Amino acid sequence: MSVSPSIKTYPDIGEFTFDNKGRILISVFLYLELYFVAIEFLILEGDNLQKLFPNAKIHVGCVKIVGTEVLVLLVAIIILPTTWLKSLGLLAYVSIGGVLASIVLVFSIFWVGAIDGIEFEEKGVIWRWDGSISAISMYTFCYCGHAIFPTICNSMKDRSQFPKVLFVCFILSTITYGSMATMGYLMYGQNLMSQITLNLPTGKISSKIAIYTTLVNSITKYALVIPPIATAIEDELPLRKSKFIVSYFIRTFLVISTVIVALTVPFFGYVMTFTGALLGVTVSILLPCLCYLKIKKPSYLEVMFIGMILVFGSSVAIFGTDTSLKSIISHV
Repeated sequence: MSVSPSIKTYPDIGEFTFDNKGRILISVFLYLELYFVAIEFLILEGDNLQKLFPNAKIHVGCVKIVGTEVLVLLVAIIILPTTWLKSLGLLAYVSIGGVLASIVLVFSIFWVGAIDGIEFEEKGVIWRWDGSISAISMYTFCYCGHAIFPTICNSMKDRSQFPKVLFVCFILSTITYGSMATMGYLMYGQNLMSQITLNLPTGKISSKIAIYTTLVNSITKYALVIPPIATAIEDELPLRKSKFIVSYFIRTFLVISTVIVALTVPFFGYVMTFTGALLGVTVSILLPCLCYLKIKKPSYLEVMFIGMILVFGSSVAIFGTDTSLKSIISHV
């Protein structure tokens, strides 16, 4: 970004580096990543609501919709109006709520394990070689926020503080992820499900706080990931007079499509692995390295290290995508 003041967003970096083809390539992977994150939120909502309301069902004419399907549809109806918001101020408050919800969730899980009788005494296999690629893909999913770094940097009053912001964000994220993973492993061992909230006893207050916080957090985060996709589509349309109506239609269509995919492939862990391996690795590892090599004149040592990163990232992308797709297809 220091090379040109015209660079404001991640797609701008792609255009500066590889012309319009670079912008299109980065935009496709960027918005696909956001799209699959939205799908993950719906799967998360359906699984956790199913745990709270296992007998949920609804009749629409002669059709009976039961279980996760009806719950995901109800969540989509609740979420839909939030995707129509265009005020960045309102979305900022939504984002703050998501951060607070994450903190509450970590403490709730700790309370379940330390005070409500679950305890941290389970044991399991510490290292599984056959799961290493999937694990790395999931880690990549957790750290794939790179796409919005340029936007955050440009929105700051003092851009020189951006490296400190990144440092704090990565440290806090690592503490959060690490503590959740460790507590889940020590509480449930090999019986830990794709979401720790699915293991929690619903009779405990702390468990209910954790589950409801997860539900609220997913709803608020969904409202953050859909609008950028809709805006990108709207900006490409030549319509002006009816753009307001078209905007609502596009956002509604995006919500409906994510619901369809979430109900077709309701596998939280496998979809996360696929998203991290194919999209997360590409957006956060491969493309930044390629752009850096093109824009800068790196030293021999930098080229060597970047080459190692590219080989490692490509391997994770190929094998992680292959593993996750095979798992999804076999379960479907």
